[in-house]
Amino acid sequence: MTKPLDIVFLGLSLSSSWGNGHATTFRGLLRALNKLGHRVTFLERDVPWYARHRDLRDPDFCDLRYYETVGELRRNHERDLRLADVVVIGSFVPEGKAIIDDLASLCTGQFCFYDIDTPVTLARVAEDSCDYLARRQIPYFDVYFSFTGGPTLERLKLEFGARRAEPLYCSVDPERHHRIGSKIEWDLGYLGTYSTDRQPMLEALLVEPARRLPQRKFVVAGSQYPSEIAWPSNVERIEHLPPADHAAFYSKQRYTLNLTRTSMIAAGWSPSVRLFEAAACRTPIISDRWPGLENFFPASAIRTAASAEDVTEILLGQSDRARLNMARQACSLVLGGHTGDARAREFTSVLAQPRVRPLLAVDVESAA
Repeated sequence: MTKPLDIVFLGLSLSSSWGNGHATTFRGLLRALNKLGHRVTFLERDVPWYARHRDLRDPDFCDLRYYETVGELRRNHERDLRLADVVVIGSFVPEGKAIIDDLASLCTGQFCFYDIDTPVTLARVAEDSCDYLARRQIPYFDVYFSFTGGPTLERLKLEFGARRAEPLYCSVDPERHHRIGSKIEWDLGYLGTYSTDRQPMLEALLVEPARRLPQRKFVVAGSQYPSEIAWPSNVERIEHLPPADHAAFYSKQRYTLNLTRTSMIAAGWSPSVRLFEAAACRTPIISDRWPGLENFFPASAIRTAASAEDVTEILLGQSDRARLNMARQACSLVLGGHTGDARAREFTSVLAQPRVRPLLAVDVESAA
């Protein structure tokens, strides 16, 4: 698209990265859209847990506004929503189903969904237990942007009726994520909020190697870990690490660990933003294994592990030269195709294509 667009996003959070990965993703995309000359507004539900942990109160790349109820959203922002060229609602927006129903008839521009949790969303939609999206609403959207690519995109169209399903992966901001000349403090680190389905792999791929290598140093950064977890003495804990500190954190690690939620492993093609951040900082990555990983990082740019034995072998056996060559290749791949600027261009390129009208019952009968 050549003309500047008025784009309104409704997302889980832009102002706070506490306990969620959405804020970082939105910040990179919106910052890049602003650089391209588009006018961006972000509407966020004002909730106390994010209000207490805001690390971006006054962004210079968009207009950030808050609302407290669905009714207030309509009353205070109706004109902007109705006249916007594009309205995008994200996954996990509180009372998302009610908002989608309200906006589907209000918006005159393109109406899109941005799913930062696609495997989780589709599992809940299939079970009719999703409180931010209903199956009947998926065909409402001109484009269903998905954090997950691969076969899931066809499933969105064939099984759930999406008019268009396009990948829009997470991204990294090279100005904020780059190598900082920090001295190595930890042999292996992990950054991520506590998750019950990731915890077994964290135990296997970091905690157990720490027990086996008491002379080495490890670190786990992230919020909401239960107090009863028994961390080995050589595992340092950092309760919350704001995005501004991520680059320094990665730069102090000899290796960093990437772990993927169970549902995203099953779906494949679901790279984490932490994966791209670490690569941009030229920190060598050890990742769990999932379908599609090689589409983002070939074997020469990343090491994978399925057990404590795999991790200890990497920590003890790989030379510094091989480790750093691997990290340089991963960094080059990320800066070449997984930045916020790249995502913004992908996003606007999709929007520039002709709109696909919804499939009506009469069309189904005619096809039969």
